[in-house]
Amino acid sequence: MKGIQLVCFSLVFFLLALTLQAQDSAAFAWNITSKKTGDGIYELHFKTTSSNGWQLYAPNQDISGVQSVEIVFADTTIKAEKKINESGKSTIITSKIFDKKNFSVYESELEWIATIKIAGKIPANLLGTLNYSYGRGEEFYTGAFAFSVALEGGQSSTARIKINSFDLKNPVNNCGDDGTEGKGLLNIFLLGLVGGFIALLTPCVFPLIPLTVSFFTKRSTNRKKGLANALFYGGCIFLIYILLSLPFHLLDHTDPEILNNISTNVWLNLTFFVIFVVFAISFFGYFEISLPGGVANKVNEKSGAGSLLGIFFMALTLAIVSFSCTGPILGSLLAGALTNNGGAIQLTFGMGGFGFGLALPFALFAMFPGWLQSLPKSGGWLTSVKVVLGFLELAMAVKFLSNADLVKQWGLIRRELFVGFWIVIGILIILYLLGKIRFPHDEPVKKFSKARIFFIVVFGAFTIYLLPGITNTASANLKLISGFPPPLCYSLYKNPVNCEKGVEPLRNYEDAVALAKKLNKPILIDFTGWACVNCRRMEENVWTDPTVNAMMKNDFVVVSLYVDERKILPAEQQMNFVTKDNAQKKIITVGDKWATFQSENFNAVSQPQYAIISPAENVLTKTKGYTPKQKEFSDWLACGLDAFKKK
Repeated sequence: MKGIQLVCFSLVFFLLALTLQAQDSAAFAWNITSKKTGDGIYELHFKTTSSNGWQLYAPNQDISGVQSVEIVFADTTIKAEKKINESGKSTIITSKIFDKKNFSVYESELEWIATIKIAGKIPANLLGTLNYSYGRGEEFYTGAFAFSVALEGGQSSTARIKINSFDLKNPVNNCGDDGTEGKGLLNIFLLGLVGGFIALLTPCVFPLIPLTVSFFTKRSTNRKKGLANALFYGGCIFLIYILLSLPFHLLDHTDPEILNNISTNVWLNLTFFVIFVVFAISFFGYFEISLPGGVANKVNEKSGAGSLLGIFFMALTLAIVSFSCTGPILGSLLAGALTNNGGAIQLTFGMGGFGFGLALPFALFAMFPGWLQSLPKSGGWLTSVKVVLGFLELAMAVKFLSNADLVKQWGLIRRELFVGFWIVIGILIILYLLGKIRFPHDEPVKKFSKARIFFIVVFGAFTIYLLPGITNTASANLKLISGFPPPLCYSLYKNPVNCEKGVEPLRNYEDAVALAKKLNKPILIDFTGWACVNCRRMEENVWTDPTVNAMMKNDFVVVSLYVDERKILPAEQQMNFVTKDNAQKKIITVGDKWATFQSENFNAVSQPQYAIISPAENVLTKTKGYTPKQKEFSDWLACGLDAFKKK
């Protein structure tokens, strides 16, 4: 699979789904009603009319091992009878696609009747999906009609999402976060900048620096013009990487929570795991990941057209031909920015930092050509850098596998196993730098340079630091990498030493409100996630502070709302929620509920986020985000307690 397909897999898939959905909506307009026929037994009547020559495959048919029509409910306790009754005029066709088999299809009005049984509470509105098949000629597609249908005798959901009494603009005390987003974006930009600098030290980019700078300085009529062209070239590189983030703004505008959902999606995390393993193998030299050669050739042809336009295409050529080295680093940045749950703007800042880091040396060396003499010559050290990056890609792959495991709570990658994988990777890096392990394109290590010795010491020290992490001792905390491994309590040991149970948060908002009214205490809401790195850092390094722990345990009712909890809500709690932007959103999982609760009431989609409210559901302070300083967090809690006394 081409590198660009790997990095943009989720985006392409999403846009394809939108295209098919648009095509499907033009082909069929569905109508659904229900009829109660017994205790917990209902008939669902689906009606539609085919148009534009589309043929809708009748139900109860097998198409290459798949049912032509199927009704699916998120709540698996709801059962639909396998046979779907039909009403309407059907036609028999001989398929040109499926081995000339005969199928029954509808080309005009139809009605399908499905019988379902509900064992538990009857919801006022039942959510489900009708999956069907349709086509014409040699075309064949599958469609999905997501429906909501009222049921006779059903109970309306009592779950609340929008709390009208919350007034973020007028908290009792004016303490909390104010304008901290810029600081977070700066960190993301700097992270991207580091990624860009690392990409410079790869065999695909480093040799191009003197060649490109010499091209501008020698070909230009004077130094001033050469300098201007080189600066424009660097600016184009920066712009190209900014432009790569624009599609994600479309997704973010469609649904502010979509990047959050993507980052915690189990299958996407597993996909990233596979992608990063593939990237690592590529960095080891077993194959090259690159864009199609035709793309590079066409862009390269245009690099000679016009002055400024030609320079832009030269920058685009650099981005394309260097993709085999920069792609994996860029993929790490994309995935890392996604898991920060901060929206597309973080991706833009990260990509901008990457592009700036990649472009800056070209501009600087054009300004000071004499510096080129100080550059080390290309050689085997570039291959060594690439291989070490391959090992680091494996470490990232383990993190994405761990994310999927945490969200689903499978128990596959416990904390000690995670740290053990990183220790093994650290040992392999050291052995490689010592010359004990070799890959294709590697030359024997004849001499240990100062840089090689430095990195042997660095990786050796870090690996030794990780060793206590696989033990059940007080030293297993590993605060330097806090948040990256699974939580301290997600352990292979029966009674982990570091698994502190000082604060036991509730998991349901309504339970927290009821308990707060009973105890007359303020509520501390913790918006968190299973795959949230900074959430784990807060829990392991800030919540454990004696002052913070005492206040959270004694003075507050603490509730942790997991926005990536994939547990399916019972049918009577599922709903179509109308957001403040008048968009329809399906609430199917526990995570859907709490993510929407956060975005609707607190105008945020990032985690961690903390809010303090009264038992009467009044906002006591401004919210608080990631706060690694214990004193700052404890001061905010104290401010919340003061506001509660005033109220």
